[in-house]
Amino acid sequence: MTTRFDELTRPKSGDDHRAPSKHRSIGFVLAFVGLMLAAVTLIANIAAANSDTETGSTAAWSFGLTVLGFGTIKLAIGLVLVGILVRLWIRVTAVKDACANLKPAVDAPAPRGTVDTEFGKATETAEIPGPLPVHRMARTMWFPMLAMGYMLVFVGFIFSLIWAGKVEDGTQQAIQAWTQGVQFLGEGMLLAGISFLLGSILAALRDGGGDVQRSLGLPVRTLRMPVTAKLFVGFMALGLMVSMLQFVLYIVAAGVSNPQSFAAWSAWLGPFREFGLGLLLTGIVLALVTIGNVLAFQFSRVREIITTGK
Repeated sequence: MTTRFDELTRPKSGDDHRAPSKHRSIGFVLAFVGLMLAAVTLIANIAAANSDTETGSTAAWSFGLTVLGFGTIKLAIGLVLVGILVRLWIRVTAVKDACANLKPAVDAPAPRGTVDTEFGKATETAEIPGPLPVHRMARTMWFPMLAMGYMLVFVGFIFSLIWAGKVEDGTQQAIQAWTQGVQFLGEGMLLAGISFLLGSILAALRDGGGDVQRSLGLPVRTLRMPVTAKLFVGFMALGLMVSMLQFVLYIVAAGVSNPQSFAAWSAWLGPFREFGLGLLLTGIVLALVTIGNVLAFQFSRVREIITTGK
């Protein structure tokens, strides 16, 4: 199963890097659909606010639809990242073919172990280093996280429709709690899926860069895991745990019958769930910073190979 999911990020034999990306095109469409869903809720709530009808029902279903729209946009981001992974491997093959004539005529120097670079410490090895545990996890988990996350967001939207029907009879507290807990667990999983895709991109850069160097008969120089990458893993794990915890707490709140007590629970659970998403987003920022650093390191390495042949 893991291999099958991993194949989704690998190009087919003979794919042309100049061909338009299908992932990007579908991602654009999904992002537009998500934006339109959010626009529908905006128009509906403006209309409800300017009418004499009860706005509670509109607020209930529009909450679910808004989160579904955001989830659709996150799914679009994930799909575009899958396309980036496919393109990355196509370009690794292209670089290997282009650099074939750069292979030195003499034997390659022996690996030096640890070396200092302007981007941090790196290791030189004769073979491509194996994937780190976090890379194996990223390749395994990105698809299930995206799939389960979007499914939970959609289930939460169904709950919001039930919530909208219970506003008038005053029994909406339990279904409101379930709607918010389920949807924001789904949001957290979607962001975790995006994080795992970024981890997969880092793994692909590591493997692809080593593959190019090894094909030239040179020592494989690999940047050690930067501090930003370690922080990325920590923030992602903490954010996902908070997202799971808020779901459990919303289930507890669903059993609170006193309206004042339920209002007290809701007052702090809202910011708490957003804090979890903030942790995941911070991790994504750190992952993007790490990708930029790794790309700069590998560009420097390719330039060194071209200018010195080693």
